[in-house]
Amino acid sequence: MASKETNIFDIDGKKIPLSELIKGYKKSKAAKKSKNKAEEKRVNEQRLKPYQAELIKLQKYLEITDQKMIILFEGRDAAGKGGTIRRVTRYMDEKHYRVVALGKPTEEQKTQWFYQKYVQHFPRGGEIVLFDRSWYNRAMVESVFNFCSEREYNDFMNGVKGFENDLVRQGIILIKLYYSVTKDEQARRFDRRKNDPLRQWKLSEIDMQAQERWDDFTTTKYNMIKQTHSHNAPWTIVRSKDKQKARLESMKVILNSVDYDGRDENLNYALDPEIVISGAREIEIMDAQITSTGKFIG
Repeated sequence: MASKETNIFDIDGKKIPLSELIKGYKKSKAAKKSKNKAEEKRVNEQRLKPYQAELIKLQKYLEITDQKMIILFEGRDAAGKGGTIRRVTRYMDEKHYRVVALGKPTEEQKTQWFYQKYVQHFPRGGEIVLFDRSWYNRAMVESVFNFCSEREYNDFMNGVKGFENDLVRQGIILIKLYYSVTKDEQARRFDRRKNDPLRQWKLSEIDMQAQERWDDFTTTKYNMIKQTHSHNAPWTIVRSKDKQKARLESMKVILNSVDYDGRDENLNYALDPEIVISGAREIEIMDAQITSTGKFIG
């Protein structure tokens, strides 16, 4: 029962101000939310483990058969590429995979054949190389921010299909993943990075402009997928608003790319059509958006 003193409550013989009660409630609520979030994260990570075990089998199969695999991770900033790469490689044998994340080209590299800086990181027999952004930087970031000339951009767009066809013809397993995140979700993830000292290092000057240049990136994405999606080197679009689902579905895409020995047939390898879309289907969807609304949605 409240005492005569305003906003002071008598609880078990103790005088406690209302402000302290509110503070205690909020603290308890935050702790419960944090606990629930931690439990949800643990459950999600457990769901990945059977597929991570399959990735080890795939890796071993590639090693035994001396095959090479390249996986490209493309998409907007904060689309979930890095987190997916970490989950894909978490239990892999480090001797037989590499993650390649290249910075801007050096002055020497600018004078070389465009693909040269990427080719030097290509896999040997029995190895997987995961590119955290790849030669498609030219079609996306470099194009939007005018880091390359119009001629350089056109040369790339006209030649990349031939380059990739040659890679596949020589036996390289090439997987091209594009992570598609909504504008609101990207903004939320950027805000989290700004306010989290453990994530602030992820923010770059280009990231800060990503929201302002959203429409430019969307148009560039459309042109890139439309012109570089092919039978030999198709694009797979991964809707990554839900990072956990995107990670799981990405693993399925990779596992479905190779008929490896010892596959656990009890697992579900079917792709979720709400999360994974072919490059051709994505272009159909974006064309329909233009027809119905006069603009791309994302």
